[in-house]
Amino acid sequence: MTRNPGRRRRDSINPPADIKSKYMHQKLQNIKNEALAQILSSEGREELDRLRTHYLGKKGVLNQIAGEFKKLDREQRVDIGRLFNDVKAAISDAFNSKNVGISGIPAGGPATSGSEIDVTLPGFPHPVGHLHPNTVVAREINAIFTGLGFSVADGPELETEEFNYTRLNLPPDHPARDLQDTLYVKEPEYLLRTHTSSVEARILAVHRPPYRFVFPGKAYRNENANASNTPMFTQYQGLAVGQGITLANLKHTLETFVTGFYGSSAKSRFRCKYYPEVEPGVGMDISCPFCNFKGCMVCKYRGWIEILGAGMIHPSMLEMVKLDPLKFTGFAWGMGLDRIAMTRYGINDIRALFNGNLAYI
Repeated sequence: MTRNPGRRRRDSINPPADIKSKYMHQKLQNIKNEALAQILSSEGREELDRLRTHYLGKKGVLNQIAGEFKKLDREQRVDIGRLFNDVKAAISDAFNSKNVGISGIPAGGPATSGSEIDVTLPGFPHPVGHLHPNTVVAREINAIFTGLGFSVADGPELETEEFNYTRLNLPPDHPARDLQDTLYVKEPEYLLRTHTSSVEARILAVHRPPYRFVFPGKAYRNENANASNTPMFTQYQGLAVGQGITLANLKHTLETFVTGFYGSSAKSRFRCKYYPEVEPGVGMDISCPFCNFKGCMVCKYRGWIEILGAGMIHPSMLEMVKLDPLKFTGFAWGMGLDRIAMTRYGINDIRALFNGNLAYI
């Protein structure tokens, strides 16, 4: 249930078409703003000719970006092509106006001379980014679970050993507590939480049932970065505690999430798994969204992808917070939000989510 993001074999990073389109749209706007600013501040015909070659020449910036249009869908090429023509026309008009000004002929409107800047001209808008894929996915999942009556919670990323391990049924000699897995701030009391299950432990300690919570957040492990692992990753967990809650309630909740997020055609299955904080434990698989059971590198030719771990809250965890396990029951689950975002956007390298790639952030 406390999972790392999914494994991927290929290291190439291929942003999907809709993200490429947004990135190219922003890139064209940036080129336009940069070109207009440089043209306005240019002095002399030699500098102006150099800028014209840089932006409008055969091997100029605009022709280079035009070569990337083939990566877009047909509908997106039409939209980006229209913007490309507008940007090219605006830059050409700016060159013509500046050329007239250098020649000493008024170009209309407030005139400038020499290196003076016309302060009456409008400023250039600052480039605006877009939401990170993890944020988009987290908000969509939040909407599904809040529709089922769950509330969104949060907890500290700097955690204590008690809530990160002890209250989650992990004994002092458990290998997860070792330095090779955990990033300790002050050993052994304080550490960077290794999973968002620590929020589950805090909710159990503070709230009295019945309640239902989900809690997305960052977690940290002492691991090297590669295509499928990073020292920091994002998890999404949830729990429900009350009277009469059964494994059937857990199954229905998670199946509702899968059909709501992946669509009604998505198939799911449950397998027996072991996690120390739940009993019994299950793993949930979904039909591979990339190959639809045909088999591919992503699902390792199995047709299924495991997306989360879950189970009924262990009786000993309920006893730690003075709840009678014969009267109260509950379920919990946890999944890697990075893995969910990667399956949604076709990303096969987790580092693309955190390395500053403008196509994603």
